[in-house]
Amino acid sequence: MDKKLSGSRWCTRSYDPQMAAHITARFIELTYEAALKSYWRRAALGKFLRSSRISESHLATWSAEESKRDFLDRTFTSLQKNDAGKTVIFDMAKALSELSSFPDLRDWEDSDKKVAAATKAVAELKAYLKSQQEEILSQREREEAKERARTERTRVQKSLTDKARLQQRLDALHSSVGTQQGGYDFQDWFYDLLDFCEIQNRRPYVTGGRQIDGSLTLDGTTYLVELKFTASQSGSTDIDSLRAKVEDKADNTMGIMVSISGYSGVATTQASGRKTALLLMDAMHLYLFLSGTLSFADIISRVRRHASQTGEAYLAPSQFGG
Repeated sequence: MDKKLSGSRWCTRSYDPQMAAHITARFIELTYEAALKSYWRRAALGKFLRSSRISESHLATWSAEESKRDFLDRTFTSLQKNDAGKTVIFDMAKALSELSSFPDLRDWEDSDKKVAAATKAVAELKAYLKSQQEEILSQREREEAKERARTERTRVQKSLTDKARLQQRLDALHSSVGTQQGGYDFQDWFYDLLDFCEIQNRRPYVTGGRQIDGSLTLDGTTYLVELKFTASQSGSTDIDSLRAKVEDKADNTMGIMVSISGYSGVATTQASGRKTALLLMDAMHLYLFLSGTLSFADIISRVRRHASQTGEAYLAPSQFGG
């Protein structure tokens, strides 16, 4: 833009590329006509242009012999050469569209005619400006929707990748089932799973002389966690151990046992019953999550709902639909 047209303040002002792109020939024409018809006196037009950040040096080039129309022609021709100038035109259009009265058109013999022409020009500009702003908004919304979709695709892809890694890690642990190191590794894996699912948890700790394999909190309930990575099924002594830990805690505390090899019939019976505070899960529940069918939080909630309805602490994933 011609340096004479605007001061340094305009040179540093940021502009909206979408807005500048919508400054069409019709838009410029309507803005020009509204400015021409809303300000009849040179002083009034000069004041408007000055408020639109047209520089004093450019206004000084307006000679007494040059008509108002010719000066505006020259000014608008220069302004539309680049995006910064188009942004000036856009600001002019906004200011003109907000006019509700025309003081400069009073006290003329044909004031009514001048006001009518200015009112019509401003109304046409206002309508066009509104349509352009709606188009800009619609375009922004489309672009934002596309960006949200891209972000969601990236998130889903990362989630699938991370879940695949969790499954690969669990698969790799099967060869160490029944070993002490395997138990430690399974413990680390399980809490990595909870972190991945953004389920609040606490890793293993000791309280009151008892070793707790950790805990998780879901829907306002805290569950003490018992992890069994043994080659044999978990039995009644394992159930007794977890129940004792749970009963030693606050009323809202429940227990979740995750046994990689499942449970004996005696164990599931002993864990079940009226007002049971225990939920039993096994490898099938873990792979149900890893397969992507349900979230792990949903799986826990489904087992708990079954326990609340039937008193049974264990619900096989194959029966989730029932």
